[in-house]
Amino acid sequence: MGTVTAGGGIHLTECEDVAWFRDHAEAARGSAAALARRIGFTEQRSAEVVLAVTEIVTNMRKHAIDGALALRVLRTPLVAGIEVVVTDHGPGISDIGAALRDGSSTAGTLGIGLGAVRRLADIFDIHSRPGLGTVQMARFWPRPSAEVPAPGESLVAGITRPIGGELVCGDAWSARTDSGGREREQQESQEGRERRNALDWQTLTGMRRPGSDAGRGAAEQRPAVPARAVGPRRSAPLRSAATGSGEGVLVMLCDGLGHGPLAAKAGQAAVQAFRTGSARTPEQAIQEVHRALHGTRGAAVAIARIEAEGRRLLFCGVGNITAALVTTDTRSNLLSHPGIVGHQMRQLHTYEYPLPDHGALVMHSDGLTERWTPADLAGLIGHRPVVTAAGLLRHAGTRRDDASVVVAKGAW
Repeated sequence: MGTVTAGGGIHLTECEDVAWFRDHAEAARGSAAALARRIGFTEQRSAEVVLAVTEIVTNMRKHAIDGALALRVLRTPLVAGIEVVVTDHGPGISDIGAALRDGSSTAGTLGIGLGAVRRLADIFDIHSRPGLGTVQMARFWPRPSAEVPAPGESLVAGITRPIGGELVCGDAWSARTDSGGREREQQESQEGRERRNALDWQTLTGMRRPGSDAGRGAAEQRPAVPARAVGPRRSAPLRSAATGSGEGVLVMLCDGLGHGPLAAKAGQAAVQAFRTGSARTPEQAIQEVHRALHGTRGAAVAIARIEAEGRRLLFCGVGNITAALVTTDTRSNLLSHPGIVGHQMRQLHTYEYPLPDHGALVMHSDGLTERWTPADLAGLIGHRPVVTAAGLLRHAGTRRDDASVVVAKGAW
């Protein structure tokens, strides 16, 4: 994943070295110790990470159903840390408050309990539903100082998991910021944008866009159609070719065809092209990735641009990537094009969507089934993006393919 901590209060964190473990406490503990040493943790901080990971894995092994743990390194331009993500399918925790109190650890564990894990970690987040399972996240940074404070929460987070039997994953994701597009905005008049969007709305809905007289002569102009006459169609996409004038965040998810090292090569090439590219719209960014994937297996790719200031999202996707804007009770799927990035694509379009209040952008590969509903995420939307992503992976993920989920939330 990319990239950097950006200005304007937007934080993005790089993620690498993902390793999954199932029922192997010693392997997870050893890997945590090795990662801590490699990124420069002190001996004391390394020991704290190992202690927390050992407690988490021991509890998972003794009590969880189909538990899995992911270890990975997080990086900002100034500091590196370790993140532990744990998922299981039950039995769940009925009283999280009690589980986080000292002394509540069950027999056979180290006895420090999840409360101590929470204190050892810089960030700890947990979601659990009895009968369905638990998602935990513990994040460890070097002890902050005046020179290097602890990083803020990343706007975008994702998680990848290789198909069973593989060590590398063909799915990859990345995010980067883009400065305001005032020069681009000046090249296209406000009148022209409104006319095009109104015509696109009419094409998609069969009705004129409320409040717009675009596409009609002066003699035809009539009072705007009341919003109630149109109905709840705010999720209908509009063709959009220009970025807004404020700062934007671009998010990419790539699913390299197949699985294994060759799929991972395509995913890595897509991430590199996306990180270093200069494209400002999703459509242009996919064209850059398309050129970079020539000579690889190719991939399905989806790219979104979040413009919190304008409360809109621009989106372009090619292939079997599922993308949706989700709230606790709604899900609006985003339109994608057929094709294979790196091999063949039809003419691309960037679509515009309004950002829903208190919602999230969710994108995932076909390693997850599409048969999930907003209710499946209702309890997860309020958690950090990585917990939301891991919860959806646990709920909808399959073992027949590489799987990935990326979630963006909290900026609007």
